Amino acid sequence: MKTIFVTLVLSTTIITMNAQNKNSLLNEWKGNYGGVPAFDQYKVSDMKEALEVAMKEKLDEVNAIANNKKPATFANTIAALEKVGKKLSRVYAVYGIYSSNLNSADFEPIEAEMEPKLAEISDKITQNTKLFKRIESVYKSKDKLKLTKEQKRLVQVYYERYVYDGAKLDAKSKAKVSDLNQKLAGLYTKFSQNLLSEENNQYVELKTDSDFDGLPEQLKSAAKTTAQEHNLTSLGAIANTRSSVEPFLTYSANRTLREKVWRMFVNRGDNGNAQDNNAIITQILKLRAERAKLMGFSSHAHWKLSNTMAKNPTNAMKLMMDIWKPAVAQVAIEVADMQKIVDNEGQNFQIQPWDYRFYAEKVRKAKYDLDQNEVKQYLQLDKLREGMFWVAGELFDLKFTQVHDVPVYHPDVTVYEVVNKTTGKHVGLWYFDPYARKGKRSGAWMNEYRTQERFAGDVPTIVSNNANFIKGVAGEPVLISWDDANTLFHEFGHALHGLCSNVNYPTLAGTNVARDYVEFPSQILERWLSTPEVLTKYALHYKTNEPMPQELLKKIEKASHFNEGFATVELISSALIDMKLHMEGTKEIDPDAFEKNTLISLNMPAQMVMRHRTPQFGHIFSSDEYSAGYYSYLWADVICADAYEAFTEAKGPYDTTVAKRLLKYVFSSGNTIDQGEAYRLFRGRDAKVDALMRSKGFPVVK
Repeated sequence: MKTIFVTLVLSTTIITMNAQNKNSLLNEWKGNYGGVPAFDQYKVSDMKEALEVAMKEKLDEVNAIANNKKPATFANTIAALEKVGKKLSRVYAVYGIYSSNLNSADFEPIEAEMEPKLAEISDKITQNTKLFKRIESVYKSKDKLKLTKEQKRLVQVYYERYVYDGAKLDAKSKAKVSDLNQKLAGLYTKFSQNLLSEENNQYVELKTDSDFDGLPEQLKSAAKTTAQEHNLTSLGAIANTRSSVEPFLTYSANRTLREKVWRMFVNRGDNGNAQDNNAIITQILKLRAERAKLMGFSSHAHWKLSNTMAKNPTNAMKLMMDIWKPAVAQVAIEVADMQKIVDNEGQNFQIQPWDYRFYAEKVRKAKYDLDQNEVKQYLQLDKLREGMFWVAGELFDLKFTQVHDVPVYHPDVTVYEVVNKTTGKHVGLWYFDPYARKGKRSGAWMNEYRTQERFAGDVPTIVSNNANFIKGVAGEPVLISWDDANTLFHEFGHALHGLCSNVNYPTLAGTNVARDYVEFPSQILERWLSTPEVLTKYALHYKTNEPMPQELLKKIEKASHFNEGFATVELISSALIDMKLHMEGTKEIDPDAFEKNTLISLNMPAQMVMRHRTPQFGHIFSSDEYSAGYYSYLWADVICADAYEAFTEAKGPYDTTVAKRLLKYVFSSGNTIDQGEAYRLFRGRDAKVDALMRSKGFPVVK
């Protein structure tokens, strides 16, 4: 998952600062590498003031452009807008890090207060009538023909974005939209804080030695550490995060405890307590529907998809349903294989959701003689990180070197300078924050602290990858699952999308592309994890340092389509609920009832649940970013599968000619070109869904 921090907001306080501000958050980033955040100086207590000062400055800069008496030109309007809000960008990048990585009791009220103000100033800018008239004037000007291709694209993006956000609405409708946006911002914050609270404060205790039955040593150690962190007297505890829960469900031999852990995890935000998110979701859906109506659309889904590759919900739904049916059929086959093992063991129960991962592993071992515990011994986090660096060097000519002269916001964070291997030119910085801790939201994501540009000087990017791996015992290597290794490569793909950016204007740089395209660069990078070149060089046994043996490599390859039914249904069920919720218009919705009834109508397999149940679906209810957009993972997966076949049709995954095209038209071009056109330039045609079906081992859709 990729997170973008948008830099917009309002102020009620004007504060005059000296050249070097007492509030360190307001200072320019100094030091090497084009300047870096001064994490050793920042204080939560300065956050509100810094945001307000920076917001006021940006609003003044925007108003100066809007009130310019001279006729609108590309230079005095569009290019001028590219220069505004630099201080706010810096402050908001740090604010975003605290929100996601360092959330605390003293930060929460600041976030609750400032999020609506951030939404308000965003609207003040996009709803500024004078400003939009200037943008529209440049968009319609004959002089536009004299601009470069990238400049024309920038004008188009500005115009379409402002129209999308309601710039053409009447004054009354604009005011209503702004009010709705502020209310939504407050609800998103409350939803996120509720979810974080349940993840941080809920756990299942392991009280006896038998409660550890089946668990690998690293998971046992992590459970003991979790108990200590929560000051428990029990032998261990399973935290309420995916990185802790899924391994437990995979290996625990205690069925009763598996069910208890599973219920804790799938009921986050759905416990009828102060952190219950259902009422909040109902409000969010109602406000989104009202806003979409004001924007001239029949539903939130229709509005959100109007600026994507899919264009409308019908196209997205067709793709999902085409793949849903074969995926559900595959789950039935997977469940039958598991049920046979249960029956052969003489047990008298039907496979339930808390059994799926446990018995899937037994099937994997029986069918393919592949034990994920054996594979995991070769998946050292540090070694795989080096493997990612090597892939980036082979595909994109990048080199990563750890640096120690950069302040970090937590001792777990490491920083790497990224340079071009051939020229030695500095490209950017990559921050890595891999471990779970209290105050850090669950999951894995990429952030961009500074966007690449060449417009106002040669500005290098700063990106980060953030994850929630279990740290384990000090001094021992951290071993991760195959799924976690895929996630590691996935998020690194987002980071490379930012690092490879090579454009002039920041609005068009890096990951600033259509929502259903942004996951393509990340998902395609996952494919390189399973290449023999990576596994033989970087999948090294944590005790012997020996490479993964050929026999095991062959087993992994043979089992590459294993459990694809589960993985696909898990994802698409979430995407379908997301889309259907947001196609309902202004209907009053009970989230739990809607989820239950919709899944029944879809013939959702009873043996599993959505990857993200509605009350904990942060992708779509912690912001507008992925709302009515979770389908984008599947949409991008079609493109990814088709694109990777360009390599396999050539000389293989490290074919230099194909890699150069991938860099030129996908990873480095940002939004300087329509994404559909960019893909056709890379591939020579549009993507075909057949490639995805082949990659999953499903029958090809006719």
